[in-house]
Amino acid sequence: MTPDPNTDDDEVVTWWGLVIEGYLATQDKLMGEIADRFGLAPASFDILMRLVRSPEHRMPMTRLATEAALSSGGFTKVADRLVAADLICRVPSPDDRRVTFASLTDHGLDVADRARAACAEILRRIVLTPLGEDAPALAEAMRTLRSVNS
Repeated sequence: MTPDPNTDDDEVVTWWGLVIEGYLATQDKLMGEIADRFGLAPASFDILMRLVRSPEHRMPMTRLATEAALSSGGFTKVADRLVAADLICRVPSPDDRRVTFASLTDHGLDVADRARAACAEILRRIVLTPLGEDAPALAEAMRTLRSVNS
């Protein structure tokens, strides 16, 4: 379907505002439930999800910081909290002494697996159920936007 080039400017801006407001409300609800169940802040949850889906449950810390869109200092603070909670550990690379990996601990893997399952359950309830058969189209639209604007 080709968009109508004559769509009113206010309507286009309103559509985008609704996308942002819908995302923020949904993300706030999701992260609130994750925080209540697991005591994880959004950045900590994001890092655990990235690590649980990574080979060997580890990733170079600089790459992890970049993917999580955190500054070096911000990532260090989050990583320090995750280390203190025994969720991750820092592992020096055997191949390059400049590289340090963030790696899930056994406890971290358990928490990450349970948090991922809870996240999926919450998303089924607060996204998939309300959207129904429109959910895959929303995901594909967001994939398109990410692709053309990255």
